[in-house]
Amino acid sequence: MLHRRTRLHATSLAFVATAAAVTLALTGCEPEGGRQDTGKGQDGKPAVIAPGRPGEAAKTLSAEEAAKSGDDDSPNAADRAYVAMMIEHHQQALVMTDLAPDRARSAKVRRIAERIAAAQGPEIDAMRGWQQTTGGAAKGGHDHGGMADMPGMATPKQLDALRAAEGASFDRLFLKLMIAHHRGAVSMATDVLGRGNNVRVEEMAADVIAQQTSEIRRMRLVR
Repeated sequence: MLHRRTRLHATSLAFVATAAAVTLALTGCEPEGGRQDTGKGQDGKPAVIAPGRPGEAAKTLSAEEAAKSGDDDSPNAADRAYVAMMIEHHQQALVMTDLAPDRARSAKVRRIAERIAAAQGPEIDAMRGWQQTTGGAAKGGHDHGGMADMPGMATPKQLDALRAAEGASFDRLFLKLMIAHHRGAVSMATDVLGRGNNVRVEEMAADVIAQQTSEIRRMRLVR
């Protein structure tokens, strides 16, 4: 199961605080020290009861304090490198799918190419939008050392061979290259789930894993 960071929102905080206050009022329970807990902090605003560590008493936090204590999902270097690389990775997939309408013999191959293009074009736009809202692309390179070193990327020679192929030969080479390409994308997405920090990048990576794993199975059936 993919790990999901828990983020507290102001509305849910107020709800939890109110529910806690109602429960205490109905049960007649009192916190340590004998004071009736009203579900509010010293400032009179809704409060959240935060369980303490084993052996420690619970703490009463204001909504603002509870929100600040949540996980910081600021993008790290792994997040930025992943997005920059995956944009380039997707762009090469679009280069390959653009060839299918004129060169593929199999209608199934053409439909697969159409499906890939329809998904990855908007994904590129979404990743570029993420870059703009989070301060731009990765700086100073990335862990893989260069765009050509990304897993699953076709070489210039392989792309030339695909451009020259037609009919059944194109179908076979397209499927071979695209399956390898998808496997590379899944590998990159899995890697960032373990090293990244941003929730939005996690969501995009999880989508890549689910979608492209499904497409790999579909392409294997055509071969």
